Amino acid sequence: MTSSETELRVQRGIDYFKQGYNCSQSVALAFADRYGIPEPLMARIAASFGGGIGRMRETCGAACAMFLLAGLEVTNVEGRHEDYPQGSNPYPNPELKKKDYEVVQMLAERFKAQTGSLICKELLGLNKQRADGTIPDIVISATPEARTDEYYRKRPCIRMVETAIRTYMGYLEEMPK
Repeated sequence: MTSSETELRVQRGIDYFKQGYNCSQSVALAFADRYGIPEPLMARIAASFGGGIGRMRETCGAACAMFLLAGLEVTNVEGRHEDYPQGSNPYPNPELKKKDYEVVQMLAERFKAQTGSLICKELLGLNKQRADGTIPDIVISATPEARTDEYYRKRPCIRMVETAIRTYMGYLEEMPK
């Protein structure tokens, strides 16, 4: 991996986000070619994780996409997909699950170290204490906000997409060749 590949994937992810894809889709789509997954399918696979999983403001969708990618990579590391007979599945191999969970936990810690949290509502500042000491209720809505200049100014989502892609690329660069 080169820094130019990292920059290409970061730009790709940002471009997807600016086209209206959610944070999770934007990160996952930046790697669709690596895993041979058609972009429309990758967009559907990652769709539900946006907005902190279904716009519930829980685990950041960009981080969720990173974890989704880790599952694809760990399977590739342990054995290429073509190594498994037609219709077979490398899971539920306990060692493979353990390796996947270790990678996800490592990626989560790195993402958190850079952003301060894995939680969407915290990253968006929706849980900030008011002057009167109360914390506002977070309204959960399935309706996404319109993508306007104001939306992009107030949201750190592009930074989360970039951070997830850079974190994941760092992991890929550390892997033994």
